[in-house]
Amino acid sequence: MNTYDKKLMQLKQAQNELLSLNNENVSMGNGIYDRYVNPVITADHIPLNWRYDFNPFTNPFLQERIGVNATCNSGAIKWNGNYLLVVRVEGNDRKSFFAIAESPNGIDNFRFWEEPITMPETEDPDTNVYDMRLTAHEDGWVYGVFCSERKDPNAPAGDLSSAVATAGIARTKDLINWERLPDLKTKSQQRNVVLHPEFVHGKYAFYTRPQDGFIDTGSGGGIGWALVDCIVNTEIKEEKIINHRYYHTIKELKNGEGPHPIKTDKGWLHLAHGVRNCAAGLRYVLYLYLTDLQDPSKLIAEPAGYFMAPQGDERIGDVSNVLFSNGWIADADGTVFIYYASSDTRMHVATSTIDKLLDYCINTPADGYRSASSVQTIKELIASNNNLFLANKISENQLVSQQQ
Repeated sequence: MNTYDKKLMQLKQAQNELLSLNNENVSMGNGIYDRYVNPVITADHIPLNWRYDFNPFTNPFLQERIGVNATCNSGAIKWNGNYLLVVRVEGNDRKSFFAIAESPNGIDNFRFWEEPITMPETEDPDTNVYDMRLTAHEDGWVYGVFCSERKDPNAPAGDLSSAVATAGIARTKDLINWERLPDLKTKSQQRNVVLHPEFVHGKYAFYTRPQDGFIDTGSGGGIGWALVDCIVNTEIKEEKIINHRYYHTIKELKNGEGPHPIKTDKGWLHLAHGVRNCAAGLRYVLYLYLTDLQDPSKLIAEPAGYFMAPQGDERIGDVSNVLFSNGWIADADGTVFIYYASSDTRMHVATSTIDKLLDYCINTPADGYRSASSVQTIKELIASNNNLFLANKISENQLVSQQQ
C-alpha cells in the first residue's frame, strides 16, 4: 500500500470511530439535566469528501483543501423518528453555511447528510448566514429563521468590520428544498429572531431582540414580541419587551430567545441566553423562563441566575466562555434534548424532562436583584430545611416511644 492510500485509510478509519462513538451521561448531575461526556458534533464530524480532494493526481499529498473551523449553534427538529440538527458550519474562511446532521437516538452517532443546504439568496446577497432556529409551524411549513449578515454600506472608508444584521426567513416541506422569503423588516438590527410555532390571534408571532448596532444592544430592552399578519414580506413595526435585561445579572448586556418555546400544560417553556461583560470578555450562559399558555407574551416564572454555564473544556474554543443554544427537541414521553454549542466551536447535548424543567422554572426562587435578597432567600431555605429536620426528628421519637 502506498503512502497516499495508507493515509486515506487512516483518515476514514479515524472518522468512522468518531462517528460510532457511544456517548455517556456525566454522573452526579444537579437533578435538573444530564450532561454528556462527548460533544455530539465537532469539525471532525464533517464528511471527508467535503474537505479532501481524493484525486491523487490533483492532490498527491492528500491535503485538506477546504478546512472547517467550527460546528455550532444548531437548530433542531424531530424528523421521521430521528433527531436532526441544522448545524452552523463555519469554514476556515469565516463563512458559515447550514448542513443537516442526523442521529437515531439524539445523543450520539450523528452523521451529516450528503450535501450542505443550498440556501437561496435574496436580491441583496448575504455575506454570511448562521444560527438557524427551526419551527414546524401549524401552517404546515417548517421555517428556518437565521441571521443574515452584510457589510454596513454606511461604514467609513477602510472600515471592513462594521456589519448590518437582519433576520433571514426560509421555509421547506422536506428540509432539502428551501424557499427563501424576503428578510424580516424592523426598525432596528436583528440577529436573534425566533418564530412561535402557533398562530396567536390569527397572526404569526415572532420573538425578537432589537438592538442599536450589530454588536451593541444599546437601547434594546431585551427579548421582544411582535405579531404580523403575513409571513411573506414580513414587517414588524412595534415590539413589546417580554423578558427584560437587568443590571448586575446574567443578562445585563443582552439576552435573546434560543429555540422556539415548548408548549406544556403549565405554560410556554422558554430557553434563552444571557450575556454579561467581565474581565475575560463577554460571558454567555443559558436560562429558562415560563410564559402564559393563552398569552405567550406574559411572563409568569423565571428562576434567578443561569440554567447552564460553560464548564471545563466547554469554556475553551474559538470564542471562549460561551454557551449558546438555538435548538431543543421535546419527545412525546416528556424527554427533552437540549442542544447547545460551547465557545462557538462544537455541539453538545443535555437531557432532561418537561416535568423537571417546569419544576425548576416554577419552584426555583426568582432574582431579588440585591445581595441582601440573595442572603434572605438562602436563610429561608435553611429555616425550611431545619423545620423539616425537626419535624422528622419528632416523628422518629414518637415512633420509638410507641414501639417501647
